[in-house]
Amino acid sequence: MVETKTMTEAISREQAMIYAMVTMAAVDREIVDSELRRIGTMVRELPPFRAFDDAKLVEESQVCGQIMSGPGGLNKILEIVATTLPKHLRETCYVLAAEVAVSDHEIRPEERRFLQLLANNLGIDPLIASALERGARARHQRARPEDA
Repeated sequence: MVETKTMTEAISREQAMIYAMVTMAAVDREIVDSELRRIGTMVRELPPFRAFDDAKLVEESQVCGQIMSGPGGLNKILEIVATTLPKHLRETCYVLAAEVAVSDHEIRPEERRFLQLLANNLGIDPLIASALERGARARHQRARPEDA
């Protein structure tokens, strides 16, 4: 059984960003393979996760899921992420969540709402959030329509 973290228990910056990505994948109540693959790839390859043991990704995802399924879970996740991340990683966290949202080539209303809540909680200007989201969408464009 996975232990859940309490609000007073410190988590790492990497864990906070993983919580944001996992929450993004789960917010529409349907986690698809493309979202899971994207999270795994980003955790394995991107500089913000160099100090993180990617073998712990499943465990951290389960902890996040347990927090989300509790009372006020979404707000707890947003609070954990906002209080853990320093200013220089807040836009990074937002764009990682946006990457997960667009990985299945559509942003559902629940995902869009979570992005808005995340931006608000992280203090990200709406214009910057829009630009970060647009960049994520551009990275996921298909070369040919038949690739859909």
